[in-house]
Amino acid sequence: MTSRARPSSTPVALAGASLALLGTLAGCATAGDAAADVPSGPADTSAEYTDGEYSASGSYQSPNGTESVVVQLSLEGDVVTAVSVTPGGSNSTTQYYQDQFVGGIEAEVVGKDIDELRVTRVAGSSLTSGGFREALETIKADALVG
Repeated sequence: MTSRARPSSTPVALAGASLALLGTLAGCATAGDAAADVPSGPADTSAEYTDGEYSASGSYQSPNGTESVVVQLSLEGDVVTAVSVTPGGSNSTTQYYQDQFVGGIEAEVVGKDIDELRVTRVAGSSLTSGGFREALETIKADALVG
């Protein structure tokens, strides 16, 4: 009688198969899983800013064209103590996402050092954060000591 070899089901073979499957699945990200949610490098915490209230406008590109928001921000000891965003959406879809952003931005930035802010997506809105970041850079430049 001839014996036939059976497929291996040892733990080593199963682990190898699991790793191969995991590697295949890792490449299956959706557009909503963009790397934009990952902070980009360490924050520069060496800057000092003048306490006060600041305002700046920021723009970003949406599928409907250029959109903008106005950011008002209060600083005390380089920490954001208050923030508000005024939407400027040109259509109902943009307005919806900007309103979502406005509703969630305070929880993301108040109480944090201005140099440590990494706003990428707030309440499901990712494009509006581009306008916020642009306005934030203007505010930082305006508030910079020296």
